[in-house]
Amino acid sequence: MPSSLHYYNFSPDVTAFTTTRHGGFSVGNYASLNINPHRGDDPLAVEKNLNVVANELGVPSERFVRQHQIHETNFRLIKEDCFKLTNEQREEWLEGIDGVATNLTGTCVGAFTADCIPVIFYDPIHRAIAAAHAGWRGTVKRIARKMVDFLWNNFNSCPDDILALIGPGITLKNFEVGQEVYDAFSNAGFDMDAIARKFPTMNPQPDSQAEKWHIDLPECNRLQLINSGLRAENITLSGIDTYDNADDYFSARRLKVGFGTMFTGLFIH
Repeated sequence: MPSSLHYYNFSPDVTAFTTTRHGGFSVGNYASLNINPHRGDDPLAVEKNLNVVANELGVPSERFVRQHQIHETNFRLIKEDCFKLTNEQREEWLEGIDGVATNLTGTCVGAFTADCIPVIFYDPIHRAIAAAHAGWRGTVKRIARKMVDFLWNNFNSCPDDILALIGPGITLKNFEVGQEVYDAFSNAGFDMDAIARKFPTMNPQPDSQAEKWHIDLPECNRLQLINSGLRAENITLSGIDTYDNADDYFSARRLKVGFGTMFTGLFIH
């Protein structure tokens, strides 16, 4: 039986991981370890899945921060007051949030993804952690760079000290996009020679173009982090393509509708 969690050798001060599709209670396109309560999955299964993850990590389930992401760049700073809210109040407070940060120990923050790119951060000097959900829209809006600024503004985190990990997501060879997506990156000032290539059209139809653009989302985010002042050697890439590994990781492009997500997260010991 494959492990329910994929761990990263990120820092001895934190545990960093990604949930997989193994070891949970959800069924169908949610199978099986979906802990995202915002995807239409059976709520009882979601909470049972959360308990599986919490028990393996040794973190109380109520100390997992599970925001509702909407492909924007709104952030929340997680303080102890967050855990004094009712479940309904906390859900409302975390609505429309695509990045979270904290310096609380034993508190797990992360990003929900299924082909989008999760980026997690650790400042070992100020012992602060963060996570950002970088789909293509968030990447165009430079969510990774904005999270570096958020860490600076809230914890005085120097970019030179920050460790970052770019987790499982869709990679260049599988992220085929329309011209409008290419144009969105180009108009936002990205170096298109560094992040885009044309490949033969995937699943071509009789009237489709012979080639289409592909965007390298992990590289987009890596370059954003470097441009934000992070050292290249402090940025780790998981190297896991969710589209190619859809049996182990959720892939929106494979599952199409009604699917679960992974949670790439971390907590301070």
